[in-house]
Amino acid sequence: HVMEQSRVITADAETALGQTLPMPLPLLFSRWYGPISPVKAVRDQAGDWSAAGQTRTVVQVGGGSMREELTVVDPPNTFGYTLTNVTGPLSPLVDHIDGEWLFAPTGTGTTVTWRWTVHPKSATAGLAMPGFAALWRGFARQGLEERSDELLRRGRSAHVLWVSRVAAWPGSRGCISTSAMSGS
Repeated sequence: HVMEQSRVITADAETALGQTLPMPLPLLFSRWYGPISPVKAVRDQAGDWSAAGQTRTVVQVGGGSMREELTVVDPPNTFGYTLTNVTGPLSPLVDHIDGEWLFAPTGTGTTVTWRWTVHPKSATAGLAMPGFAALWRGFARQGLEERSDELLRRGRSAHVLWVSRVAAWPGSRGCISTSAMSGS
């Protein structure tokens, strides 16, 4: 069950990845989106979040948590992680999640794509994935907006193009939707 959301920003890929990877999660995910809660805290992280193999615990408002392991760091192209030991509201649905952020040069900017591959806890949980994907896309759009806003606060102008794609089942083509927005 692949879910992704993209946003084109006018920053180079190196800057976009270099400022996204170490960004504190409570700053990046500070707002509710429907039933998806913001990140309250990060625990058990040693040093900067910058190298494959590092782990930490992500604590959500409302008591949920998950273990995050950074699995790939390939500047300026991508970083990836796996979320396991999911507790709280997502625990009946999710066994684990493979996440990645992709940074691809696009014209004078970068397409930033956040992708989740969700592995449902059961076949029954898999039936809920299309609805969860719709919520997640909104949450991801909000997170990418926060990321872009932070770049803007650092003195960069941005024009954005939203692109979202959801594959509700393996091998499906899903659906793609786009909308343009100016961030300047």
